[in-house]
Amino acid sequence: MYVLTIETTCDETAAAVIAEGPQVVSSVVASQEPLHERFGGVVPEIASRAHLERILPVIDQAVREAGISLQQLDAVAVANTPGLVGSLLVGLCAAKTLCVTLDLPLVAVNHIQAHIYACRLAADEHVFPCVAAVVSGGHTSLYACRSPLEFELLGATIDDAAGEAFDKVASMLGLGFPGGPAIDKAARSGDRAAYRFPRAFLKDAERLDFSFSGLKTAVRYAIAKPGQQLDAGRLSPQEVADLAASFQEAVVDCLVEKCRQALQRTGLPTLCLGGGVAANRRLRERMEQMAEQVGVRLVIAPLKLCTDNAAMGAIALEQLASGDVAPLDLDVYPGLIRHPALNRRQSQRAVG
Repeated sequence: MYVLTIETTCDETAAAVIAEGPQVVSSVVASQEPLHERFGGVVPEIASRAHLERILPVIDQAVREAGISLQQLDAVAVANTPGLVGSLLVGLCAAKTLCVTLDLPLVAVNHIQAHIYACRLAADEHVFPCVAAVVSGGHTSLYACRSPLEFELLGATIDDAAGEAFDKVASMLGLGFPGGPAIDKAARSGDRAAYRFPRAFLKDAERLDFSFSGLKTAVRYAIAKPGQQLDAGRLSPQEVADLAASFQEAVVDCLVEKCRQALQRTGLPTLCLGGGVAANRRLRERMEQMAEQVGVRLVIAPLKLCTDNAAMGAIALEQLASGDVAPLDLDVYPGLIRHPALNRRQSQRAVG
């Protein structure tokens, strides 16, 4: 069985061919980083237009690299939630067109669940049941996953995602975009204890939520006092490094402690970590230490599967096996909401 998977939730145009196993036969990702760099973040209109230009060449390349023809496909899967609405629509339209033209079943993939399934690909064996953390530019969420298709939301950010906070702080410090790798690099020569930044909900074990808005504000006021103009050029290289290291440590403290609390609450034996921020060196190091202390198995997606890609859409194989096929009037759902098109158990609560 060959399944073509399509991913266009944000600013990467990606396609992959997946075979039973699951086996990633081919995976192609076209990054848009140069297009958004000057703005210090992803511009939705630019992202959707770039997807339009790249979606067909990326799909064609993925099929060619797999050594098959379109006629050999058995299904098409596409991420239709959550994400940027314009970006999602490009991928969904391409997937529907292929399904109608080739008379193939359509599978609706949840982008967040796919990030967690990337850990299943990394382990090359079952990782469920587990606690899973998805930490990226758009999402910071904790789940109890009883099976590949059963997800219960335990907690999420009430404001900014961790990756968004990295981008904003990197911009304040004049480190460029994307902010995650820039902060990670600058922090290596910094003092993690130079600044004592806030850590929201850290000791509240009853609340498995995150908040990074106050942390961003604290960094801003550490650079320039209220009423003063923000100017990273006045900072010395060591001050930039210390601010980056102290900020990063605050984020990592929150992520690690909430994962610890989730493991203690659920009693699940495995912790999975996915999403773009999972590529952060310090976060990986601290998660490994915590998992060893608690005595649980830790599975972190490899770097190539942390950022958005279509290979993690291999979760579609699990959906096909359970008979979860989407209708051709499937729509996109930009937000983290429950809706009928996701024909699987998914307990989510609104935060904000």
